[in-house]
Amino acid sequence: MHIAFNRRLLLAWVVLAALTLAYLLIDHSADQQGVLSPRTAVTVSAIVIALIKVRIIFREFMEVRHAPVLLCRLTDTWLVIIAVSLLGSCFAGFATA
Repeated sequence: MHIAFNRRLLLAWVVLAALTLAYLLIDHSADQQGVLSPRTAVTVSAIVIALIKVRIIFREFMEVRHAPVLLCRLTDTWLVIIAVSLLGSCFAGFATA
C-alpha cells in the first residue's frame, strides 16, 4: 500500500497548527491572575486567526481551490460577511461597555 504524500496539505496543516498555538499564546496572555480582561486587540486577533483558519480549510481541505470561480468567490464573500458581522458586533459591544 502506497500512501500519497501531499506537501501542500502538510503545509496547510502546519500553518493551522501554528495559528492554533498563536491563539493559545494570545489567550494565555489575556488571562492575568485568573481574571479575563477582554481587550480589543486580543478579541480582534482571535477573530482574525479564526477567519484565516476557515479560509485555509475552505481552500485546502474542502477542495474549493479546484472549484469553479463562482464557488471560490461565494466562499470568499461569505467569509467577508462573517468577518464584518463578527468584528462589527465586537466593536459595538466594546463601544457600549
